[in-house]
Amino acid sequence: MAAPGPARSRSGAPCRLLLLTLTIVTFACEACRPVILYVPSKLEAEKFVGRVNLEECFKSANLIHSSDPDFQIFDDGSVYTTNTVLLTSEKREFFILLFDTESQEEKTISVFLEVHTKVQEENHSKEKPLRRAKRRWAPIPCSILENSLGPFPLFLQQIQSDTAQNYTIYYSISGPGVDIEPRNLFYVERDTGNLYCTGPVDREQYESFTLNAFATTPDGYTPEEPLSLLIKVEDENDNYPIFTETTFIFTVSENCRVGSTVGQVCATDKDEPDTMHTRLKYSIVEQLPSQPVLFTMHPSTGLITTKSSQLDREVIDKYQLKIKVQDMNGQPFGLQTTATCIINIGDVNDNLPTLIRTSYAASVEENTADVEILRVPVEDKDLAGTANWRANYTILKGNENGNFKIVTDSKTNEGVLCVVKPLDYEERQQVILEIGVTNEAPYTREATLKSAISTATVTVTVTNQNEGPECKPPTQTVRIRENVPVGTQSVGYKAYDPETGRNSGIRYRKLSDPNGWVTLNENSGSITIFRNLDREAESINSGVYNITVLAFDKDERSCTGTLGIILEDVNDNGPFIRNPVVTICKPTMFSAEIVAVDPDELINGPPFDFTLESSDSEIRRIWRLTTINDTAARLSYQNDPPFGTYVMPIRVTDRLGLSTMNSLTVRLCNCITEAECDIRSIERIGGSSVKLGTWAILAILLGIALLFCVLFTLVCAATRAGREVKALPDDLTQQNLIISNTEAPGDDKVYSTNAFTTQAVGASSQGICGAVGSGVRSGGQETIEMVKGGQQTLVGSGAGHHHTLHPCGGGRMEMENCRYTYSEWHNFTQPRLGEKLHVCNQHEEHMPLQDYVLPYSYEGRGSPAGSVGCCSEKQEEDGLDFLNNLEPKFLTLAEACTKR
Repeated sequence: MAAPGPARSRSGAPCRLLLLTLTIVTFACEACRPVILYVPSKLEAEKFVGRVNLEECFKSANLIHSSDPDFQIFDDGSVYTTNTVLLTSEKREFFILLFDTESQEEKTISVFLEVHTKVQEENHSKEKPLRRAKRRWAPIPCSILENSLGPFPLFLQQIQSDTAQNYTIYYSISGPGVDIEPRNLFYVERDTGNLYCTGPVDREQYESFTLNAFATTPDGYTPEEPLSLLIKVEDENDNYPIFTETTFIFTVSENCRVGSTVGQVCATDKDEPDTMHTRLKYSIVEQLPSQPVLFTMHPSTGLITTKSSQLDREVIDKYQLKIKVQDMNGQPFGLQTTATCIINIGDVNDNLPTLIRTSYAASVEENTADVEILRVPVEDKDLAGTANWRANYTILKGNENGNFKIVTDSKTNEGVLCVVKPLDYEERQQVILEIGVTNEAPYTREATLKSAISTATVTVTVTNQNEGPECKPPTQTVRIRENVPVGTQSVGYKAYDPETGRNSGIRYRKLSDPNGWVTLNENSGSITIFRNLDREAESINSGVYNITVLAFDKDERSCTGTLGIILEDVNDNGPFIRNPVVTICKPTMFSAEIVAVDPDELINGPPFDFTLESSDSEIRRIWRLTTINDTAARLSYQNDPPFGTYVMPIRVTDRLGLSTMNSLTVRLCNCITEAECDIRSIERIGGSSVKLGTWAILAILLGIALLFCVLFTLVCAATRAGREVKALPDDLTQQNLIISNTEAPGDDKVYSTNAFTTQAVGASSQGICGAVGSGVRSGGQETIEMVKGGQQTLVGSGAGHHHTLHPCGGGRMEMENCRYTYSEWHNFTQPRLGEKLHVCNQHEEHMPLQDYVLPYSYEGRGSPAGSVGCCSEKQEEDGLDFLNNLEPKFLTLAEACTKR
């Protein structure tokens, strides 16, 4: 905070204290911090308000503006009023806007104006009650004019102490200008206290001096405390204002609006700020060329703007200004300095490119491409080398086939017309093009209103050329049946002369014949069959055999074409079995599928007829061959043949009766998958030593577990019958266990997948432990699943019919050769057997429990079969007397269980 200074007095007399003070508070710890200025409640126009440190906020700013029109900001941060300002409130705020035109960066400083009476009131409120104090010696602050001419030593003032009335007082001083540089500039008379200056002072080097004055007695006693004495150096207008640059260079676009900013000049003055010595005024002294006057300069800010819109770069591209800056606010007696300002006129696209001529002529030889045929010059008054000057050429009409293109020569700006696609003299002898030209940069509004695009016509003449033969179309075809006799002739490849349109005078040569099947006539281009044509050869692709032909004239000008011989198929290949060796895993498979193929076309191929032609009666007894579709048949076995390898002849006949005899080898193995079958396993099976595999051992163990379940059920039923004997129902007369050795089951038999024959009993009959099938519910109907061989028989209670389903693919199919694999059978039966055993053993007294009810319908009449379950309570109501009529093996087992 700056303390109030003394008023200027050129006579060196004591200064008067000012009643109003101006205080500037800045926060320098951080850039762009707000600034508080303490001012009176009324500010006159063009009055200095305060100074803001602009460089602390933004050093590179070159444009400074105030958000309040009542205040003006100078480059040194000085704040002046432009109008008389009355502060009605205690605070007023405005902003200083700082902008860098190069980096486009902008910053602001908030300035707060506060009435200084508030500070005085706060200071008065903090003052303590007045007390009478001892009067001290207090000389009035003084000043000295810089560069004073003397005479020296120059008397400044006299310092005296009140104690001189009682003591002999000696006066002395110290500080800058006495014993600190600049030394010996001031001295005081010891006895009188008169203060003198010994020489001139430069204010720009020393603005003021603060001395310490002492009053002592001869014996060294100091009756007074040291006194601080301020000597201010008053400014003299001894420094010229200086422009920051000797030559300013700006650029402004032509045809710009009135008032457009050109640039801003700046000058500095080393004299005391906020005085008339540093109040600068800018002006334009001279303009070259002088007419018309196009620029003006703001006197306070040095901002140069345009005052006319008649700037035309094509007329004058540069102006030079002589500018002046003068202190003392431009008064005639003020010091002044001049500088030079160069203003370049920037180019805009206000001139259209113009073709020099409206028509051009060019010629080109036919069948020629990538050649330059014409250069088209253009005129453009805009600045050369810029986007406003560079031309873009376009072919507006006549290039519908894409034979031409036009590009720009970057150095000369000419349009270069080229042929990129060959022309044909026989088709067109002359082409007329229309070309146009524009600029890369968009036009200004004024240029657009001047005229339309500049155009010209180009007449291109096509000259004739002696051409060679043409192979059109490049690929030609001829149809020949395969297996035609050697020496058969056919039409070959034909080329023609484009000028005459005839084939005369053209000779032919064969370039490529992969299989050497034909010979080529040199004069006519026809072909002769040299070897047998085979459509089914490996080198034939889709029935077409290609040869390459060279056609040439007497001048050895040539062309190349392709002759495709389409081979028409004949039925010369019989169908054959693709895989002559098949494998059948006997436990899981009953048959194998064989597929035949025919190299001929479909018209000479399927459907095929498969016939087993073997004189061996044993093979005829074991193997059966049935047709699946047009190209496949199924080979199945019967009568439980032994494992081994069987070789059988099979004849396959196509639709036209052409057949082939195929030798099919069938390996019948004891395996799960075909990969497990090999020759050694077949030989071991055929010998006396037979080893059980892992799956066979698991099957035996599972059968033993199932047998134990049946026996345990019989024991439970016999014990129950001993306590309560009940008569058999009338409808269960047929529910005794019987032995069936027939190949197919009876109507009332259900064959389970565990190879046990089980009789289905009625709903009130005695149940037998064991799974007889999987019940299926569909739409409220119950079905029971019977499995025999590879069939699944679903007996439906709704319709009362039996349907045989293919177990692999689904749907209704009358097939008996596909079985479940062992893993499917094992995964189906094992959890159900465990469940049954758990249900039978969970009761302490071995009482039968309720189980699932699985009814099914009997075809033709009411079925005597009821639920099939294990140990159900409902079955206890029925007698078990039928157990007394068991066969000897089961009867002995039942007696042993009952006695126990």
